[in-house]
Amino acid sequence: MARPRTTLVVQNTIRLTDHMIRVHLGGPGFASFQPNEFTDAYVKLAFPGPDGETVRTYTVRSIDQAAQEIAIDFVYHGDEGVAGPWAATAKPGDTIELMGPGGAYAPRPDADWHLLAGDDSALPAIAAACSALPADAVGRVFLEIDSPADELGIDKPDGVQLTWIHRGDAAPGEKLAAAVRAEPWLDGQVQVFIHGEAHSVMHELRPYIRKERGVSAEWASSISGYWRRGRTEEGFRQWKSELAEQEKVTRSAV
Repeated sequence: MARPRTTLVVQNTIRLTDHMIRVHLGGPGFASFQPNEFTDAYVKLAFPGPDGETVRTYTVRSIDQAAQEIAIDFVYHGDEGVAGPWAATAKPGDTIELMGPGGAYAPRPDADWHLLAGDDSALPAIAAACSALPADAVGRVFLEIDSPADELGIDKPDGVQLTWIHRGDAAPGEKLAAAVRAEPWLDGQVQVFIHGEAHSVMHELRPYIRKERGVSAEWASSISGYWRRGRTEEGFRQWKSELAEQEKVTRSAV
């Protein structure tokens, strides 16, 4: 069954950093947008092109019911990709169709502490989660970005420690995985949210959390890749399908 589509109108855009653009979307279509309770709420955006539309998945950074707008942050690297260039040239009055939102994660109030980690692609979801944490929350947050110029202000409780990791020339996710592994492990029940470059997340960080640290699926259900280096979103979906099949075969052989 096809997901219903909503047409939203660009209200304004903000260049947050050289590599991040925030687009506010609203208009009459906002009335049919049904928010959910997840801090990783995402929508699928349909970008028109000469060869037909291209669908890309993006996190909803925030929802302003009073202004009847949603905000979406786009990673921008020049002419690379589809969504970033669209965001860079978007102007008030432009329209775009979206499907959703979906989502699966929100910080649990019964967790003793929270571990959140990711790269630029996960920054909106992690920022939204930090804003939703109670004032007395304890946590560790790791965000890998290109350089210090890409750091953003993030609202978070005082007990949540934020570490910015500057990628430089390293492979995506390499420094992130090293930083998470090097961090002293806190006592008590942790809830984990880790997303970013798929190879680093699935082959480095997920085994560390689930096997080495013994965090159950109940408390670490949101660990996966948002993208795969060198692959389009379509190619990434194929990679995920192949990985899931490989893991299924491995489990059945044990």
